[in-house]
This record gives sequence, structure tokens and C-alpha cells, in this order.
Amino acid sequence: MKKIGFIGAYDKTDLIIYVAKILTAFNQKVLVVDATMMQKARYIVPAMTPTTTYITDFEDIDVAVGFPNLEKMKSYLGIAEEQELDYNVILIDIDSIEGFRNFELETAQKNYFVTSFDNYSLKRGLEILSDLQTPVSLTKVLFSKEMLKEEDDYLNFLSLGYKIDWNEYRIYFPIESGDLSVIYENQRVSKIKLKKLSIPYKDGLTYLAQEMLENTSEANVRKMIKLIEKGI
Repeated sequence: MKKIGFIGAYDKTDLIIYVAKILTAFNQKVLVVDATMMQKARYIVPAMTPTTTYITDFEDIDVAVGFPNLEKMKSYLGIAEEQELDYNVILIDIDSIEGFRNFELETAQKNYFVTSFDNYSLKRGLEILSDLQTPVSLTKVLFSKEMLKEEDDYLNFLSLGYKIDWNEYRIYFPIESGDLSVIYENQRVSKIKLKKLSIPYKDGLTYLAQEMLENTSEANVRKMIKLIEKGI
């Protein structure tokens, strides 16, 4: 079981669900955990009987909302604490240091720091990591309109003194009104449709999914995205 963290104050819900959809197309059993304070998944992922804590199925993805840690999830599912959850990949969305600690993301196979370059997303996102006691390796997932080097330099400056080991490469997503329109339409119809997303956005999804699949080539991920777009 791979545990992968998505950390930051920036809205990550739709991004994580799209990555999860690609993983399920490769026969991966995927759990998305919304452990954020806002719990956006509660409002955009359809559920028959949403309660304080629940797990629902959405297009072959299991989505968990309201759980403070994996142990509570095991109890909900009737699984012994010493057993692993029956998933290939667990994608965990957090926006607090408590979430980071409760889900033990220091032991995750991969952690992503997701942000745009407005001051709230940058500073509030880094605040989540301000109390880290040991260095954590993070990959930047950056949402930007211009993709400027100065923006990345500013993030590096703000994070000076934090116990963060930034990976050399970063993954960029464009902030485009066209992509936002597709995302909002998907929310309205409760579907995951990738076809109308921009090529750069789908490039970012490809890189994320390939990292999680490890032994799958970028070309195979791109082919699978095309099949998802065709509804195959």
C-alpha cells in the first residue's frame, strides 16, 4: 500500500480525484482521503447518506471524508488495527500540521506541496509545515498563469529555515479559465471528464500518475488518459 500526501492550503480536491481516476484505469484500488478542514469532497463527490464520517464510491474511487486518521477508518470498515487497508494507493489531502501528524505523512512514499502564488496559498501552506521536527522531502506542484522563475524563487525564499528538502524537479499546472470551466462542469454533473482539459493540465496529471505507478511509462499513461476520454 502506497501512502501519498498532498499538502497545502490551495484547493487540491479535483486534482487528486483526477489523478485517482487515472490510477483506477490501471487496475489500482485507490482511496482518496479528504482530511482538510473545509472537507470540499463532501460537496463535490456525490454520496447517498453523508454522515460525520463516511466512505463513498465515486467512479471506482473510494472517497473518505471526516476521518482524523487511518486507524479510525479501519474501525469504520471493521478492520483490525494491525492490518493494512485494502488499497494499492491512498491519496491524502491535508491542510494542517495536525493532519500531517495524524496520517503520519513523514512515512509516506511521496509528498507533494500544492500551491498557487497568491500570498495566502504560499504562506498558509508553508505554515502547515512550520513545526516539522525532521526534514521532509517534498515535490512542488505549482499552479501558475505565467510559470515564472521569480515565483519559484519566492517560494524558496519563504521556505528558508523550514525542514523541507525540495525535490529538484517540479510539476506545473496552468491557471486557465478553460480548465476551471471544465472542472466546474464536472462538479455540476458529478462526472470525471478529462477530454476538455488543456494539454498542459493533462501533462501535469500524466507526470503525477506516472510517479505513482512507477513501472508504467509516460506514453502508457497518456494512452490511458485518451481511453478515459473516450469512455473505454
